[in-house]
Amino acid sequence: MVLRYDTRSRVSTYTQSWVTNADPDFGAFESIATTTLSTSAASVTFSSIVGTYKHLQLRIAAGNSVSAYMGMVMNSDTGSNYAFHRLSGDGATADSNASTSRADMILTGAGGMSTDANIRGGFIVDILDYANTNKYKTVRSLNGNDANGSGSMNLSSNVWLSTAAITSLTLSSSSNFRQYSHFALYGIKG
Repeated sequence: MVLRYDTRSRVSTYTQSWVTNADPDFGAFESIATTTLSTSAASVTFSSIVGTYKHLQLRIAAGNSVSAYMGMVMNSDTGSNYAFHRLSGDGATADSNASTSRADMILTGAGGMSTDANIRGGFIVDILDYANTNKYKTVRSLNGNDANGSGSMNLSSNVWLSTAAITSLTLSSSSNFRQYSHFALYGIKG
């Protein structure tokens, strides 16, 4: 059998088999919304999130003016309905932390976002099964920054103790996000 590429044939992202007479598959990720701050801001909110994806992913490049953490709440819930575990390191020391009954998720510890005006910390945040109303919502975050030899790396796992479908996300910092911090929300197809 000879396989030829044309605009109607492709290898399926999901089954890894050849599909003919099909629309092109542009990948499992679909952009939902992006924003780049024109001025510093205390928070960023993504609202009216549709429930048509399997998972969500945030890709963030953010900084702040002092060593501060980044938090996140779902559906404006600021009750004591969050818990987290975090591992971090800065090249010289390692640290771990955990907390329950929090009013927000912790995506990074202090220092996870660069305080240098020209450097942003990079974040990948996966929000699993966000529309499933039969389970609590799990979030994992990997982030880090480097400032010419100094910086940190963080890995965190969070849970929102609610079975509600997520329709909005608010990211906040205990210090304002710097101008030009960038936030992008993607839907991951199931």
